[in-house]
Amino acid sequence: MIVVIGGTTGLGLSAAEAFIKAGAQVVVVGRKPDSLKTALHHLGDHADGVSGDASDPDTAPQAVEVALQQFGAFDGLYHVAGGSGRKFGDGPIHELSDEGIVQTLDLNLKSVLYSNRAALQQFLKQDSGGAILNMASVLGYSPSPKFFATHVYAAAKAAIIGVTKAAASYYAPKNVRLNVIAPALVDTQMAQRAVANDEITRYIKSKQPLDGGRVGVPEDLDSAAVWLMSDGARFVTGQVLAVDGGWGVCEGQYDPAAG
Repeated sequence: MIVVIGGTTGLGLSAAEAFIKAGAQVVVVGRKPDSLKTALHHLGDHADGVSGDASDPDTAPQAVEVALQQFGAFDGLYHVAGGSGRKFGDGPIHELSDEGIVQTLDLNLKSVLYSNRAALQQFLKQDSGGAILNMASVLGYSPSPKFFATHVYAAAKAAIIGVTKAAASYYAPKNVRLNVIAPALVDTQMAQRAVANDEITRYIKSKQPLDGGRVGVPEDLDSAAVWLMSDGARFVTGQVLAVDGGWGVCEGQYDPAAG
């Protein structure tokens, strides 16, 4: 039984569907009631949901409780929720607004701490072990300054990697596994600024050259998420798995004509 924070749209919804196809039950969490209703209709009888903001400390405990009440178990947490703080004033450090700092950290880092805390408290109470998968980003360790200069977002994603590794070490004796999945540019609602920009998509052709140099799609991450949350990865913890189309090993070429 897996709780998916940010599971009503995009990457999270795609993963929730994959978890169900692999035999799991899910509780999905999303901010918008309409999106939650649509997601639950799509996912069917093996899913339940909670409408709530991931940056609210009460949301994840509520989701864990729904899992226990509706399905009688809680085995794993996949934290997908997060997003760009660009509209709040995230950007290069010298241009940051106070709101950009606070909102971006709330959305991308505090939410992970809240959900992981709730999961770990329940795992320890159950004395059962469990699995946590957190979503970071290649931008947490492999920047792209021309097109993706949102430095608070990058800091938050790097912090997710750091705290996941620290927690993986600490909770390993309790048989709790914590890992990270790090995508590059994937076609989601958050990524529309980049996906709609011809200069960026030309850059992506050489920065993410696998499979024709395309922007990723949510389904590209599903098999990795299913494996890391499954017993097949029972001896894997503290790892960062990049699902990035080659981003981390390729330079990426700018269009000279664009300046």
